[in-house]
Amino acid sequence: MTKTIKLTLKIWRQKAPDAKGGFETYDARDISADMSFLEMLDVVNEQLTLDGRDPIAFDHDCREGICGNCGSVVNGRPHGHISATTLCQLHMRHFKDGQTIVIEPWRSKAFPVIKDLVVDRSPLDKIIQAGGYISVTTGGAQEANTILVSTDPNKMAMDAATCIGCGACVAACPNASAMLFIGASVSHLALLPQGKPEAAKRVLSMVRKMDELGFGNCSNEAECEAECPKEISITNIARLNREFIKAALFSTEE
Repeated sequence: MTKTIKLTLKIWRQKAPDAKGGFETYDARDISADMSFLEMLDVVNEQLTLDGRDPIAFDHDCREGICGNCGSVVNGRPHGHISATTLCQLHMRHFKDGQTIVIEPWRSKAFPVIKDLVVDRSPLDKIIQAGGYISVTTGGAQEANTILVSTDPNKMAMDAATCIGCGACVAACPNASAMLFIGASVSHLALLPQGKPEAAKRVLSMVRKMDELGFGNCSNEAECEAECPKEISITNIARLNREFIKAALFSTEE
């Protein structure tokens, strides 16, 4: 027989970006321990809808830990207390019967609240648009086997490329910095031959856009690494800093 638990939820409710928000308390009864956190919210929303009340708005898409769309702060920690786990992959068996759970949106000047737990994370997209890509102007893709990449840089590049852009690093950082996100993007391209021609332009443009959008700077607190669901290392921030200094000193990019 599946174990069920009862929970008390204190959830941030905010009707619109310019509206005043606050916590509201809900009882979540008969919650299966096998449910994911988002499925638990679905059950709560179903009851709210039946009661004629406004359901809780929250972000989600794939529910497989891949897309990076889901994200809330659960009891003070982005994506909850289980490491290397997205919110959609956090299961209710990790909570105790009768527990109180506080759920709130990402907190960052750069991530304004749209409604309830939904925030505007488009600033991360704007950072990628500023430089998180390589330019290919003509012809087809070069045969991969003709591009020689040694094992260690390739592994580090692929580790950095696992970033899903969820924004947990921003939510965890006391400065609301996006440096781990940018560091992952810069690293996975700077380490590969395809990314080297535009390396200087890329890092200068992405850091400039980060500052423009209101993100803070890194002060080596390392909360970002601790809360990243893909366990991306802060060594990528160190690489970002090296790439930035090199580009600032020697590049002719404006």
